[in-house]
Amino acid sequence: MQGTVRKNEIAALVKNEIKRLNEKSRFQDTKKYMQHGRVSVYEHCVRVAYTSCYLAAVLKIPVDRTALVRGALLHDYFLYDWHEKGEGHSLHGFFHPRKAWENARQDMPLSDIEKNIILRHMFPLTVVPPQFREAWLVCAADKICAMKETVSKR
Repeated sequence: MQGTVRKNEIAALVKNEIKRLNEKSRFQDTKKYMQHGRVSVYEHCVRVAYTSCYLAAVLKIPVDRTALVRGALLHDYFLYDWHEKGEGHSLHGFFHPRKAWENARQDMPLSDIEKNIILRHMFPLTVVPPQFREAWLVCAADKICAMKETVSKR
């Protein structure tokens, strides 16, 4: 029963944060852009949010769940198609965290944890490691989800 309650709590938190982001940001625009394979940036970010919460629960890591979910949902808030050739996106992996953070801070205030999640989720590709537990969890969840999305057949 406890696992079901936890899943319901996480689902409610993720849905609530998506609703809040839809009201005050361009988060819906992430549906326009593809991330890995046939998975949109929107779908990817939602998956990363759920996976981050799951990892925190399974590993019994105390976290600020709201910051964890918001940071996960915004970690790829770069709002462009990185697959387009000749658009200056050849080093997307290195530079999109800063673009995502710039877009997010234009649209809403961010906590230090949320900022760190967005800016450090590409570690070790970007050399500065995450500072907070929540950022480490999103960093790991992002890699797990990206791998699944890249290699799985749909």
